[in-house]
Amino acid sequence: MPIYKSTYFKESALAHQLLDGMKGLEVGGALHNAFGLDTVNVDLYPQLDTVYKNAERDLSRTKEVMPVDICAPGDKIPVADKSFDFVISSHVIEHFFDPIAALKEWARIARKYIYIIVPQPDALDSDKGKLITPLDTLFARHRGEIENPGTDEHHTRWTCGTFVEMCAALGFYVSHTQDPDDKVGNGFCAVIDLRPSPLLGIALSLENVENLLAPFMKKEPVKRKK
Repeated sequence: MPIYKSTYFKESALAHQLLDGMKGLEVGGALHNAFGLDTVNVDLYPQLDTVYKNAERDLSRTKEVMPVDICAPGDKIPVADKSFDFVISSHVIEHFFDPIAALKEWARIARKYIYIIVPQPDALDSDKGKLITPLDTLFARHRGEIENPGTDEHHTRWTCGTFVEMCAALGFYVSHTQDPDDKVGNGFCAVIDLRPSPLLGIALSLENVENLLAPFMKKEPVKRKK
């Protein structure tokens, strides 16, 4: 696949630092805001004349758009488990009514990283004055307790802090954040590192040592919270 260079906005130094040399999958890629990475582009629509593609064409200095390689919903992508090094998206996850499902799908696909840029909660005029979406609302949506209105809008508003909180609640480790992001600058960036942490291995080793010593120390075996 060709590597598409951005035709309008600058590319992200952090994305290049972490992801250069890897093979990735981008959800909702756009030529005017390309990352310059080796990615396959997933889009909900195969047509290149949608409202989003027309906006992309207007912003692109070359008047071209990024081709669609896989036509599928971004939370139900027909690729094998752990088939890409990373999944990346910019200004996309807020359009999912159930962003938790999207994150779980991206974690299924990626071996190493999920790289996400999210708009600031007031980046759009239509978002101004609206509240940050509570975490319990996101879990209620994921459980199917709130009906999906089926509209294409910003369903969720986060700060960088509340986004990291959501990731932690799902058991994801956020290794890097930028607020604002170094791409367009009207959002924030969160990078989920899916690789096993070496600190986890150290913690498990310490637990095993303490349990072995427990009979000699006349104390109960250690039971750490997972």
